[in-house]
Amino acid sequence: MFGYYFDLALRSLKRNRLLTALMVVAIAFGVGASMTTLTVLHILSADPIPQKSDRLFFVTLDPRRALGFRPGEEATFQMTRLDSETLLRDGHGKHQAMMTAGSSSIEPDRSGVGRFQPFRIDSRWTSADFFTMFDVQFIAGGPWTATEDGRATRVVVITRELAQKVFGTTEVVGRPLRVDNTEMRIVGVIAEYRPTPHFYDLTNASYGAGEQLFAPFSVAMELKLQTSGNMNCWGDGESVPDSRALGAPCDWVQYWVELASADQADAYREYLVHYSEDQAKAGRFQRPPNVRLRDVREFLDYMKVVPNDVRLQSWIAFAFLLVCLVNTIGLLLTKFLRRAGEIGVRRALGASKRAIFVQLLVESGTVGLVGGVLGLGLAWLGLFAVRHQPVDYADLAHLDVRMLAFTFALAIVSSVLAGLLPAWRGCSVAPAAQLKSH
Repeated sequence: MFGYYFDLALRSLKRNRLLTALMVVAIAFGVGASMTTLTVLHILSADPIPQKSDRLFFVTLDPRRALGFRPGEEATFQMTRLDSETLLRDGHGKHQAMMTAGSSSIEPDRSGVGRFQPFRIDSRWTSADFFTMFDVQFIAGGPWTATEDGRATRVVVITRELAQKVFGTTEVVGRPLRVDNTEMRIVGVIAEYRPTPHFYDLTNASYGAGEQLFAPFSVAMELKLQTSGNMNCWGDGESVPDSRALGAPCDWVQYWVELASADQADAYREYLVHYSEDQAKAGRFQRPPNVRLRDVREFLDYMKVVPNDVRLQSWIAFAFLLVCLVNTIGLLLTKFLRRAGEIGVRRALGASKRAIFVQLLVESGTVGLVGGVLGLGLAWLGLFAVRHQPVDYADLAHLDVRMLAFTFALAIVSSVLAGLLPAWRGCSVAPAAQLKSH
C-alpha cells in the first residue's frame, strides 16, 4: 500500500511542479542551514574519549596567598610544578600525568641522515602515564617509563607524520632525533592523536591539530625547552624571577588522574584535602582546602569549550527551519484543498478518511525526501564555507554517516509534521458537497 501511495505522490508532485518546487526549496534551505550548524555543534560538543571520560579527572588545588580570598570561589585553573610533581610521586591514582604544551625545533642530524631544513612543531612535555591514560595508539615501539621520567632520560615519542617527514619511514625506534640542539632517542611512534576537543589542555587551541612530539616533562625542564599556555603567578608584590622553577608560586601545569570508580574518586578527593591541609601547616597554602576534581565532560562544561557563537547560530538556524516549515504548511494546505474534488470522489468511491490522511502524509514525506537531497547539498556547501573560515575547528567540519542519516530524517520528519494539518484538512472534505459542486 505504501508503494501505491508513493506512486500517487510522485504523480501529484509532477502535476504541480511550481508548487512542488517551492515546497522542496523551503524544506531544503531550512534543513541545509540547520544541518550545517548542527554538524558543527555535534563535532565541537562530542565526547573526546567516550570509553573512559567518566574515569579521567582534571585536578586543581588552591595554593594562592590569603589576600583576596573569597569563600566559594574557584581554585586556580592549573597546578604549580611543585604540587604536580608531589602528587605524581605520591601516585594515588590508577594512572596520573602532569603536562604542558611546548614547541620544539627539529634539526637535521649531523651525521647526514636528515636531509631537511630545521622546522618547528607543536610538542608536549609530559610524564610516562600520558599514553596509557589517554589510550594513545602506538604503531611502533611504546612509551618511555617512569624510571626514565625520574632520570630525565633523553627520549621522545613522535607521530607517524613526523617520522615520515624526517626519515621517510616509521621504522625509527631507537634512532636519534635532534630536538633543540639536543640528541633524543626515539622510543615510540604513534598514529595521529587529535582528540576533539583537545580536552587534556584547553589553554591553547581547543580544536587545533595535535602535537607531533612528546618528551618527558623532566627533560623539558632540565633543558629549558620552550613551553606555551596560560600562566598565573602570585607573590608578595615582587616579580617571580623564574616562573617555571620548582618552587615558583605560579600555576601553569595541567594534571590529570585516572580513577577506576566513584569510591576511588571520593578517596582521591579526600587525599587532596589532606594534602592541602598539610601544605597549610607547612606554610605554603594560606587558604582553606579548595580542591576540584572534574571528569572530562564536567571539565568541558566548566570551560564552556563550545563557542557561544556556534550555539547561537544553531538556534538561529532552527528558527529559520521553523519559518520554512510554516511556509511549507501553507503551501501544502493550498495544494491539498485544491484537490478537494478529487478527494471527494475518492471518498464517495469508498476510500476511508484514514486512507486519504495517510496518502497525503506520504506525499508530504516525499516532498521532505526530495528536499533532504537538496538540503544535503546545501549543508555540504555550508560546511565547505566553514572549512574556509579562520577558526581552529575549520578542517573538522565534515558530515559523518550519523549526521548524513540525520539530515534525511530531519527533512522527512519535518515535512511530515508540516503536512499533519494540511492532510487533516484535506481528508476532512465532505464528499457530498464536492459531488454536488461537480
